[in-house]
Amino acid sequence: MKKALPLARQESLVIKELPDETLVYDLREDKAHCLNQTAARVWKSCDGQTTVSEIARALGGKINSRSDEDIVWLALDQLQKFKLLEEAPPKPAHLSGMTRRQAVARMGIAAVALPVIISIVSPTARAQASLLPPLACCVHPADCQSGACDQNPNCVGYPAPGQGNNSTKGCA
Repeated sequence: MKKALPLARQESLVIKELPDETLVYDLREDKAHCLNQTAARVWKSCDGQTTVSEIARALGGKINSRSDEDIVWLALDQLQKFKLLEEAPPKPAHLSGMTRRQAVARMGIAAVALPVIISIVSPTARAQASLLPPLACCVHPADCQSGACDQNPNCVGYPAPGQGNNSTKGCA
């Protein structure tokens, strides 16, 4: 039987480690993830060389080893969901189809030991630069810094100082 060897994704990620959590910004997906200590320790252990059992032992389990492995599987499930793993082993049969709530109840572990990943979508740089909602027209040249008005057929050109016509667009 092939060993389960999870591998953490490292490409296109910006990682910031803090005392109680790890922040991961995914440049490919434009999402920011906050991993608690448990999830971060599991993710850092996913080197493609370490088995799920070894990761569970490294967590320094105060619970029984079966529960420790289940915690690792819960973390791997979340890491895979948020596309933070390149390779993920298949979930064991006793956990397949089980919800997070059911797994926690079955394991009987404290909430502090649970792997938690909080994820938010980050707007693209172009969306952040726009001062107007989508398809809104610029009323003043400074309103539309992102160039979003360029796509709107109702917009007309404003001459920017020293630039001539059509350098910035506004409503017709």
